[in-house]
Amino acid sequence: MAAYILAIDQGTTSSRALLVRRDGSVAAMAQEELPQHFPASAHVEQEAEDILGTVLRCCRAALAEAGAGPADIAAIGITNQRETTLVWERATGRAIHRAIVWQDRRTAPTCARLEAAGHGPLVKARTGLLIDPYFSATKIAHILDAVPGARERAEKGELAFGTVDSFLLFRLTGGRAHATDATNAARTLLFDIHKGAWDDDLLAIFGVPRALLPQVMDCAAAFGTTDPALFGGPIPVRGMAGDQQAAVVGQACFSPGMVKSTYGTGCFALLNTGATPVVSTRRLLTTIAYQIDGRRTYALEGSIFVAGAAVQWLRDGLGIIARASESDDLALRADDGQDVILVPAFVGLGAPYWRPDVRGALFGLTRATGPAELARAALESVCFQTVDLLDAMHADWPGAADDTVLRVDGGMTASDFTMQRLADLLGAPVDRPVQKETTVLGAAYLAGLACGFFPPPDVFAGQWRLERRFTPQMAPTDRSARLSAWRQAVGRLLDGD
Repeated sequence: MAAYILAIDQGTTSSRALLVRRDGSVAAMAQEELPQHFPASAHVEQEAEDILGTVLRCCRAALAEAGAGPADIAAIGITNQRETTLVWERATGRAIHRAIVWQDRRTAPTCARLEAAGHGPLVKARTGLLIDPYFSATKIAHILDAVPGARERAEKGELAFGTVDSFLLFRLTGGRAHATDATNAARTLLFDIHKGAWDDDLLAIFGVPRALLPQVMDCAAAFGTTDPALFGGPIPVRGMAGDQQAAVVGQACFSPGMVKSTYGTGCFALLNTGATPVVSTRRLLTTIAYQIDGRRTYALEGSIFVAGAAVQWLRDGLGIIARASESDDLALRADDGQDVILVPAFVGLGAPYWRPDVRGALFGLTRATGPAELARAALESVCFQTVDLLDAMHADWPGAADDTVLRVDGGMTASDFTMQRLADLLGAPVDRPVQKETTVLGAAYLAGLACGFFPPPDVFAGQWRLERRFTPQMAPTDRSARLSAWRQAVGRLLDGD
């Protein structure tokens, strides 16, 4: 009997592969950084072959660490950085352009023109999304227009589009499978989340030929089988979900009203709203949380573009820390008398503002401001933005209780300072699970559910375990003052002051 699920986590800055046991524990893990390319201001790209190469090397390393072969693997689950866009040749599998990463803002003028033309309401009604460079559609059109002859080749069916999951599936199966799952399809601006299908009106608005598109499947499904030459034998691919939706599954947020927030390069909070898509009046996104057995479960989502990236800025931009883990100790030494606020709009502001044009700023600097105050401001900025998201969720959906417990995951949750400050500023508990690899666990669970390796969702949810609960300790007056300072700082940026 197979002992493991092989879970692939292809993220923005690295690729990982983990072997997951039946009890959800990790038997082996390999990780490799993924090179980033910044060819111009606000442009972010990756080489498609780097994405594939890092994934293959990590899979082989994890298998070797556990002494496992293909017969030991029940199935593969894939989770991925969402919205990152690739177009490749069907005949060779080779990309015709570097992958355009979700953070890339080059299509902002195109989005502004489409919005000005009045397409926003239709797009939001069918996709639950806003017209923004963050999503895939305008990236696809840019590639087709930037590469000579690409649009004609696309119309002829010679090219394929996919987010990273779809590209990996295509290459892992030797070009036999061109598919994606409902969660990734829902992030393209081309998919009607109510009908569960690609939409011809949206394809026309964004100028994307239907011939490019992958088949859309459940998150737990028979996606295909790997080329035997890759791992010494065939392995079925049975699970797929965008990274944030995979974290919803890994955190066992299967009941309406449950909220999870993942802290990686960015921060993404999702509120399970059940079988009913909730239309946001606070500029949150309505999206698909997961689709199992043909049934879609929806979520409200708030996306923050800069979370862990703020700590990377402390390290790489300012040079005031050598390792991300040092930010905690530094922030604890900050002078409480200084009210330094960082608005980390390095690539614009995400939800609930959606202002790609604004840029980051520091407020409240004094002659005494030093590295400790900057570190605290960077960590607090993530907490402030999370408060904005949950406030918007509460306003959008009465089912979201004011005392909602927030389940957290991602690299930044290792910071006790940040998690405590998050609970303080939210005025609500923050739960950190024992199993912090929730994104990978979600991908593994979906694959294992499809092949009988893991139990049904209600049983799986009972296996979730709490590592630590952070409860609010800040005085209400202090909390109000800190939130007021944050909102004033954001307001000044939005107003152009």
